[in-house]
Formats: sequence, structure tokens, C-alpha cells
Amino acid sequence: MASPRDRQVTGPSRILVVRTDRLGDVLLTLPVFSHLRRRFPQAHLALLAGRYAGAVVEGSPQVDQIIWYDTETGPAPPREIRRALRAGEFDAAVVVHPTARLAWLVFLARIPVRIGTGYRWYSFLFNRRVYMHRKTAERHEVEYNVELLGVLGCDTVARKPLEAHLHIPPGAADAVAARLREAGITGEFAVIHAGSGGSAREWPLESFAALAQKVSSGLGLAVVTTGTSGEIPRAETVARAAGGRGSCFAGALSLQELAALIARSSLVVGNSTGPLHLGVALGVPVLGLYPRIPVMGPGRWGPYTQKARVLVAEGPLDCSECDGTPGTRCACMAGISVEAAVAAAGELLSQRTITEHPTNA
Repeated sequence: MASPRDRQVTGPSRILVVRTDRLGDVLLTLPVFSHLRRRFPQAHLALLAGRYAGAVVEGSPQVDQIIWYDTETGPAPPREIRRALRAGEFDAAVVVHPTARLAWLVFLARIPVRIGTGYRWYSFLFNRRVYMHRKTAERHEVEYNVELLGVLGCDTVARKPLEAHLHIPPGAADAVAARLREAGITGEFAVIHAGSGGSAREWPLESFAALAQKVSSGLGLAVVTTGTSGEIPRAETVARAAGGRGSCFAGALSLQELAALIARSSLVVGNSTGPLHLGVALGVPVLGLYPRIPVMGPGRWGPYTQKARVLVAEGPLDCSECDGTPGTRCACMAGISVEAAVAAAGELLSQRTITEHPTNA
């Protein structure tokens, strides 16, 4: 571990980034590692994350270590997490999306430099505070994330496309290749992720089904639907709409296999969810469907790439349905037409460069 005198000259040598929520949130945090790596090329960079979302980061050349925030069966005891953080001998922690529990953990782990928001009641636990209101959604989540690094002297200008540097294990790529062969999919295909796991406003199921039919018959792509095990009926409905060219992979893929599937696809369509950002991270064109309400809208959560089209519901900014329980039906989202989605998908497909799809990325 660098001495205090060394750190004054070279900056922190062991940096922890804390992001323990969903897949999309973790993906939109990965540019933080690119900025840190450019500023501190020799530093040891670690991520504190949940096991499900953090799995997508395994093998990344940008991340030297992952510390799990939970266990295989549930939340990890705070004492164990604190012990792991102390063992890491970190001299700086960037708490990207804070909770009181996380703020206390980095404080009790005695990490000398603790960077976080200045607007929470527990912000006294951070000794490098950055004052920003994410709830106003004036900027993108990626931009909010990298702004935290200014106190370390890092460049805080986010770059497009999303800097993620993901690695897909050969085993995951092979498993997906085999599953595609079993499904009879040998050419180009689109991934349609019609659910959200309750994290976003959802385009209606019948609209996704109509889009799948048009993608298959009009745009000439096979359709693979994805989702959690609880979303299998929804994904099966969309796959059936594509006729003989639709296959349902919902509930059958690990996160790394989902990444391998998306890496081979020609298009990803979905609500504001992790798989949409996974498509961005892997360089695949994406079509996103969003509510108009700013805190959930594309201004903050849109695909961070030029290879995207976004369709936004034409509802009022204070729509009580849009601002209600995520995952429930909203008339504003139903107002996004299938015709507009088909046109946007066709536009994306016409602009891409057709290359052989990789089996690894």
C-alpha cells in the first residue's frame, strides 16, 4: 500500500467503486473505471456489487477485483463486507449510488478518502462530497457517475459510446451458439426483451407481439425473446407472434450467456432495462421505449450510444400512471405505435455495417 507521501504525488493506488443495485445501473457505472484507469493507470481498481449484476463485469480488463455485496443465498452480513473492505486496504472509495448502509460500511472500513453525494442525511460519512441532484434528471446517469471523479483530478467528460469493456467467457459463447443451433437460428436475429423485472414502465405485450411479427415478416430477422423465469409467459407470447422464426430463451440463460446472445444479435429492443444497456455495451444497435416522465426518461436512462433510436410516450409529465408502480400498464406507453417502432428498427438495421457476428467479445 502506498505511503501518505506517495499518495500525495501519485494519487490513490487502491480504489473501490461501490454500485450494488441492478444490471443497468452497474453497466452505466463502468465508464467510471475507464476514467480512473486513464488517470491512475497503475492503480488497483475494485467493484463492490451484487452477484447477479456484478457477474457481467467478471473478466473485464478494467476491473481488477470484485467484492460481492451478497452471498449465494441472500444479503451478506455487514461484518463480512466490512472485513473484506478492510482487507482490500483501499485508500479511496467512490460510492456511486449511495444508501445509508453503504455509507456506513465504507466509513467503518476506515477508507481514508470517501467520495459521495453531499445531499443525504448521512453525507457526513463522506469526506469528499459532490453536490448533485440526480432526481432532477438534467443529465444522463453516466454523466452523474463520472462527475464524482472530479475530486480525484479525473476527466469528468463522459464519452460515447458507453465505455464498458466487457468480457464474454468462451463457455458462455459456446452455450449460446449451441442453443441457437437447436432453435434453428443460423442467420441474423433480433433480441426482444419485453419485460422489465418491475424496474421500468413497460410497452404493452400486444405491441411487442405485433413488433415481433413485423420484424420477422417485414424486416427478415428471426426473433429471440428474453426475460426472467417469471416473464416466460410474456416472452413466449412475443416469440409465438414471430411465427416459425420466433424462439423464447427467457429463464434459460445466465447473465453471461445473455451477453453472449446479445453480442451475436443484429438488434436489441426493450423497455428501459439492463439488457438494453447490455446491447449498448456490446456495440449492438438498440431501440428503447421510454415514458415521458423525466426521472424515468431517456434523458437520464437512455442508451448511451449513437447506434440507438428512442421512442418516448406522449403523455403528460405528471402522469400518475407513468409515475406509479413500475411494471404496471400505462396508457402513455401504449401510445407508442407499433408502426413507429418498426420504422425505427428498420432505420437502425439499414445503417449498420453487416459483419460476421462474433462468438466472443
